[in-house]
Amino acid sequence: MNSNDKFFFLNKECEYFPCHKTNNIDDFNCMFCYCPLYMLGDKCGGNYTILDSNIKDCTNCLIPHTRNAHTFIENKFDLIMEYEKKNRLNNED
Repeated sequence: MNSNDKFFFLNKECEYFPCHKTNNIDDFNCMFCYCPLYMLGDKCGGNYTILDSNIKDCTNCLIPHTRNAHTFIENKFDLIMEYEKKNRLNNED
């Protein structure tokens, strides 16, 4: 078993599968159905655009849907924690 396989989940039964265009359906990772990096805005490292409505559009990003997504996301944990800390402090005011 590849070490990345323990972080791989394929859900072809999902009504939204695949939620992004892909050339390889059998290698589409559903583990991070909702991307934990979305909140990082321009620091997420993904392929996104900003719509006219100022909404982040991740339609063209496959980072959370790759076999090694967990490694990429783990490397962003410090940024996620920093964001959460700032958010918590702002909510205490």
